[in-house]
Amino acid sequence: MSAEDAPPVELTPAAADLLRRLRGLHGPLMFHQSGGCCDGSAPMCYQDGEFRTGGSDVLLASLEVDGMAESIPFWMSRSQSEVWAHTRLIVDVVEGRGSGFSLEAPEGVRFLIRSRLVGG
Repeated sequence: MSAEDAPPVELTPAAADLLRRLRGLHGPLMFHQSGGCCDGSAPMCYQDGEFRTGGSDVLLASLEVDGMAESIPFWMSRSQSEVWAHTRLIVDVVEGRGSGFSLEAPEGVRFLIRSRLVGG
């Protein structure tokens, strides 16, 4: 698969492991990444449907995780998706708590976006 054919969002193994754990605790999941400041620019994980998306959001990907029956929708604000249009987004996990309402906060870790430039 070429870089242009790869999905726009991927997961590190650590992120996939955490998502399997969160799925067991909370049920189906979703991501949303806004363009806000501070933790608003971090991907936030919610129970699927808990965050209301609208016309200012785009569905970038449906993330497949081994061992999970359903995919995880990854939504982003339209303005952010335009900024990140030529990058591959990589969802990773780092130690430390974010200040948002993301489901991983009680675990002492937070999701983080890394990126890799792709063709333009």
